Amino acid sequence: MLDEATVETRSVTLTQEGRLDKVLAQALGVLSRSAVQRLIAAGHVHVNDRLCTEPDLRVRAGDRVRVLLPDPEPTHPMPEPLPLTIVYEDEDVLVVNKPPGLAVHPGAGQRHGTLVNALLFHRPALAEVGDPLRPGIVHRLDKETSGLVIVAKTNAAHRALQAQFKARQVRKVYLALCVGAVQPTRGSINRPIGRHPRQRQRMAVVPSGRAALTHYAVVAQFVRREDPAQTYALVRAQPITGRTHQLRVHFAALGFPIVGDGVYGARKDPLTRQLMPRHLLHAAALAFVSPSRGERVVVRVPLPEDMLRVLRALKRVQ
Repeated sequence: MLDEATVETRSVTLTQEGRLDKVLAQALGVLSRSAVQRLIAAGHVHVNDRLCTEPDLRVRAGDRVRVLLPDPEPTHPMPEPLPLTIVYEDEDVLVVNKPPGLAVHPGAGQRHGTLVNALLFHRPALAEVGDPLRPGIVHRLDKETSGLVIVAKTNAAHRALQAQFKARQVRKVYLALCVGAVQPTRGSINRPIGRHPRQRQRMAVVPSGRAALTHYAVVAQFVRREDPAQTYALVRAQPITGRTHQLRVHFAALGFPIVGDGVYGARKDPLTRQLMPRHLLHAAALAFVSPSRGERVVVRVPLPEDMLRVLRALKRVQ
């Protein structure tokens, strides 16, 4: 039950007979029938001072109904005291090391517990920077991708960093563990990326897609002794463009999907079955120009513990 001292309590005297959910929705005039049904199921409705959890209860004109109306969800993200690892900061910019499993900003189905919520707690002034729904955010990482995210601290810095990204002046380096012995061991992937023609929530290499370019080099190869067919490659990748899911799509298109990425083709891999939904992709380095200082800033962070743990296990079984 909600605390009645902290929510709005609405009392109405019904003027019609019929199902409780339908009659109450009409009497309130501000909630849909489905919203009223949710309030009834949650125990927020009393009829004639008796708790009611049945939306199809027959009510009569003159019945007295009391409803607890919870506060509406905030339209803007709220500060939350979540941990935040800041690895670089100046008057314009801060760079954070995002852990896997943390969404960058609120979205459909997740309004709390994001990087933006943490940023607003640690740096409240960010609320005035850029998009109110994504304050300070200049670029993003997938929820399960770990590593570096640049955050603008002023509107001028936000505009300057957006311009750097648009001009492809921000250098981004990722480390990815791929399924298979990646060949060639060094090269470029230049394949357009767009929405999958049938599965619209996925991206794909499609002729009608936007230009997408990735440079890469294999750092290490791993072969399991007990099953030589199980091979993996640690790859350093530099996306020149910034398409959605670019590295995940590009390596899958080569036939070497990223370990843990069941969405883009690694589902049958033994390691992937253990790790999903965490794909082993890490934003390890960023280079950009500090907007006010005009100096080039290079930030690097090591691999997170979960990726190191997998690599150590692969080394032991080679």
